[in-house]
Parts: sequence; C-alpha cells; structure tokens
Amino acid sequence: MNLNEIHRGIVKHKKRKRVGRGPGSGHGKTCGRGHKGQASRSGWSLRLGFEGGQMPLTRRIPKRGFHNRFADRILAINVGDLDKKFEAGEEVTPELLQQRELIKRNFDRLKILGDGELTKPLKVAAHQFSVTAKQKIEQAGGQAILLPGKAPVPKNKSKPKKPRAAATRI
Repeated sequence: MNLNEIHRGIVKHKKRKRVGRGPGSGHGKTCGRGHKGQASRSGWSLRLGFEGGQMPLTRRIPKRGFHNRFADRILAINVGDLDKKFEAGEEVTPELLQQRELIKRNFDRLKILGDGELTKPLKVAAHQFSVTAKQKIEQAGGQAILLPGKAPVPKNKSKPKKPRAAATRI
C-alpha cells in the first residue's frame, strides 16, 4: 500500500442509487424491496423499533424501577468543594457556583452536603442543607442561608418558547 492509494475509491459526495431503471442496472423490477408484503408497497416507511411483526426489543426486555419525570432535580455540592473554590468571607450563591464551574447542568434545587472540611467562613445560600453541612458551615464561622422556591433557569441554557399562532375560524 502506498500513500497515494489510501483514499482511492472514497467519494466525498456520493450519488444516490437510482433504482427501478430496468434490468441492466442491476436494481430493476423489485428495486431491492423484495416480493410482496408491506415493505414492497409505495408510501411505506420503517417505524423506529419495528421488527417485522416480531416482538420488538423494547418490549422484550424487562422493565425495572420507576422514574418520576415531575420530581425536582436536586443538585448536590459538598462543603469540601466550596472550600477549594472560594475565599474567606465570600458569599456563595447558585449563580456564583455556575460562574466558578461547580455547576454544569440544570437543576431545580441546590443542596449542600457535609462531605469534606470547611476551613473558611463562608455565607452559603442554597435551597437545602444537610445537618452535617449546616454544622460545618457554622463551626467555620459562616452562615447557611435558605433560598425559597426553585432555582431560576440559566438564561444561556433555556430554549425560548415559540409563540403559538391564534386559531382563526372561517
């Protein structure tokens, strides 16, 4: 093999296969659709997960557990992580945590957990605190502030909703 033969036969913009153009093309008569049946008819398209009448894989595998799509997404951050990223006396807010890249995804509520050590007095604002996290913050000379409600959705990550057209009756 030579370097000039590596890309031989690779076409950047490949032409689509024209089927049903006679027996000389090699794709005449049935055009690769086979004989009879639903898939041979015009207008038929394969549905996602369709296995030709066989029980689909998504229905064959066992289902376990439960996932509540309406539950709040709680993002947990440890006290030890706050100690690394913030200076003494700083106020820790969800917005500031996003700027310092401790938060990288959307959430509904922010919870501070007590894993790690806190050596600096910090003013920490969150929606929830574990008992040990609250103790460690107060022992370090800081303050735990409870935020009301859910966290605001960050402006750069939310998708704007399209206005719906008013229905007109004729």
